[in-house]
Amino acid sequence: MAGENVTEKKRPGGVTIPPEEKFLVGRVEAADMLSISRRALDYLVANKLLTARRIGARVLIPVADLRRFSRGDHPARLAG
Repeated sequence: MAGENVTEKKRPGGVTIPPEEKFLVGRVEAADMLSISRRALDYLVANKLLTARRIGARVLIPVADLRRFSRGDHPARLAG
């Protein structure tokens, strides 16, 4: 303790929660979970095939909706 700098505070470490335990995920993580592009995810949200929640500036997708969507067949194109 003699050589320790007491004025420097230690920053809290980031908490890593596995996706299966999260309630909401960001757009990038949601697109990765469905193995689609972010643009394709945006089309799904715009066409109300997935719900999105806004918290401040962040757009979050419920993991339960991602699971529901992934269980179904979707033969139609997303755009075009």
